[in-house]
Amino acid sequence: MPKTILALGAHYDDCPFGIPGLLLQAVRAHHRVVILSLIGDYRNWPPVRGREQALRDKTVQMASERGMEMRFLDHASMGFEATLELKRQVARVVAEVRPDTAYLLWPRDRHPDHEVASEICHAALFQPARLAGDDNARSPSQVFWYDNGPGHTIDFTPDTYVDVSAEWPGVVDWLGGLMAFVRDKPLDPAKDAAVETKTVLARYRGLACGVRHAEALRSVRPVPRSLD
Repeated sequence: MPKTILALGAHYDDCPFGIPGLLLQAVRAHHRVVILSLIGDYRNWPPVRGREQALRDKTVQMASERGMEMRFLDHASMGFEATLELKRQVARVVAEVRPDTAYLLWPRDRHPDHEVASEICHAALFQPARLAGDDNARSPSQVFWYDNGPGHTIDFTPDTYVDVSAEWPGVVDWLGGLMAFVRDKPLDPAKDAAVETKTVLARYRGLACGVRHAEALRSVRPVPRSLD
């Protein structure tokens, strides 16, 4: 049966970097995929100054072309905290989308935006009814933290690996296309730092589980699994 997937991040590129292969795989399996970025105001980010709305539009467009729905809240980087109101904003999305599975940033991170976003999303995913004031809201049956790369994530130990080898060309095209837009230059995967970092990380995760490219997750709560 088709399921609904909700992927949560702080910035426009957190999910396209952290779990792009997994999300492309979900679309291929005919699942609904919704991505929510808490930061939608990029006026204080120099690389896209004067192109802030264009970045949002490009991110939405690239997600849509891949069969996904991209949403933004209206907060700016370093301009939000784990307040009750912000938890409620995310919980309302959880209540509306009704995800079967959700993914959020690992809580220990070198970027303060990531740490705050993780705290907010954790509360919204596990207490959507109370926060959203909607008795019909429910928590996803599965919730996973994801790794956002060695430059950010601290002390992340996976317990779940996803083989994304078949999706790898699509990963490079999606992530690389976003980075090329930010730099305002044509895509050159061989010279793109984000693509290179993601490739090294995916190969490392792949070596850990015996595949070419993999993405790593950690279940927020213990989940029994069949060994059949």
